[in-house]
Amino acid sequence: MKQISERKRRKIERTVANNRSYKVILYNRFFLFLLLVAAQTAVYAGVWALFVYHSTVAPILQFALWLLSLIFVLYLINKNERPSLKLNWVIILLLAPVFGVPFYLLNGDARPTKRMRKKIEKAKGEIALSVTEFYGETSPTPVSERREDGIAYFLERYTKYPLFRDGDVEYYASGEAAFPYMLSALQSAEKFIFLEYFIIKHGQMWSEILKILLEKAEQGVQIRILYDDFGCMMSLPPKYDRYLESLHKNIRCMRFNPVLPIFAVRMNNRDHRKMLIIDGKIAFTGGINLADEYINVKSRFGVWKDSALKITGDAVGSFTQMFLYLWNAFYSQKEDIKFYLFPRQIKKTRGQVRVQPYDDSPLDEIRVGETVYMDAIHRAKKSLYVFTPYLILDDSMRAALCQAALRGVDVRIVTPAVPDKKLVFRLTRANYGILLKAGVKIYEYTPGFIHAKSMLCDGETAVVGTINLDYRSLYFHFENAVSFSGCPAVEDLKRDYEETFAISFERTLENTKRTVFGRLADALFRVFETLL
Repeated sequence: MKQISERKRRKIERTVANNRSYKVILYNRFFLFLLLVAAQTAVYAGVWALFVYHSTVAPILQFALWLLSLIFVLYLINKNERPSLKLNWVIILLLAPVFGVPFYLLNGDARPTKRMRKKIEKAKGEIALSVTEFYGETSPTPVSERREDGIAYFLERYTKYPLFRDGDVEYYASGEAAFPYMLSALQSAEKFIFLEYFIIKHGQMWSEILKILLEKAEQGVQIRILYDDFGCMMSLPPKYDRYLESLHKNIRCMRFNPVLPIFAVRMNNRDHRKMLIIDGKIAFTGGINLADEYINVKSRFGVWKDSALKITGDAVGSFTQMFLYLWNAFYSQKEDIKFYLFPRQIKKTRGQVRVQPYDDSPLDEIRVGETVYMDAIHRAKKSLYVFTPYLILDDSMRAALCQAALRGVDVRIVTPAVPDKKLVFRLTRANYGILLKAGVKIYEYTPGFIHAKSMLCDGETAVVGTINLDYRSLYFHFENAVSFSGCPAVEDLKRDYEETFAISFERTLENTKRTVFGRLADALFRVFETLL
């Protein structure tokens, strides 16, 4: 990576040091991005209006546009995709073909561009081969009468991340509870530290982490930082990756999918994963990003409730594998994963611990995150508890939740009472009615915004990670999560649910009624829910 000049370095330091300054907003490209996108939209609309409706060949162009829309509609009808997803796009294509066709080309397909796909598949294959050479072939989880063995077998077979029965899992019910343990783990690093986050923002949290990273880099620890450029567009200035690399030779940093202020297909695919990996022995994941609101040092939407996991043992190797395949796909200097792997211990711990990290990618033909959630919903016999900041469901998941409640399962979902995105919040509430009628219990987290993403099935098996219950998380983004059972962390998660229910407001059909105009507005907004 090109070196950054001393003048540029000082400018970045001044910018991030005063993150309330108007210069941060102007310098971080966000308004430039919006301005250029708006300009492109206006030019596009003007050109089409001129040629399609006011040119001498307007009838011919209108017929060609109608025919093109019809072709796309027929393509969608025959595509192996969710009916609700197809229906929304059919409506957009038929009602507004001028914008519908290009919009579908840019946003309708979750798959990355051929270039991105080729790079990731190559890196992922090379990493997987190196892991196999290091550890040898692993035996898949045998299919047994235990229902959870089925999803473990699927994850091993499809994602290539095995099920582990050693180590431990610790659950933290808030960012402020997890943060001291994250700092302690960073202080213990001797060989390497990997950080991968959707959002990094200057403040107390990132300053304390960065201070430790610099100390460890000076001690010879290899530091690798990966952040999503779109996610950090409002929080970090451009070239911040080069700035971090300029701080020490042992620090390398990469922006995932650099933002282009133009309509581009690849801008749909964002790195929404959150991982902190230390020495291949400790890993943290969950909903927590590296910004002050996640540890409630800064208040944006009331109390910010999030969750995190600390994983130790052989399962940490799966996190190392996840991080490096995305790193090697795009960073100029590739890493040899064998340098970062350790011999597996395969030792028993208390109880019957089962832990299986996995990731979800828009490259997958099967939606891994959705499959794991759906398995838990269908498997539940007694109870199903869910934390999610967004509840924008497709028809299959909505039906599965209703069916679970109708067969007597105690289904409870916690969403925010204070929204971070008002339109998404309205769409979340638009899903309440049909769920409540089926017997699903819905709670809104009264103290503020809940950002945690988790699911607990029958109080025995759990999933905690970065995957929201919305279209972007399930279809477009790179995500990660952990499925676990047989350890105290399951009871800790259950306790967190029970305590959260007690301080949340329960929604009912009576207090969730909407006016006729409200229902009409929600119906209109839901046409565009796949774009949010």
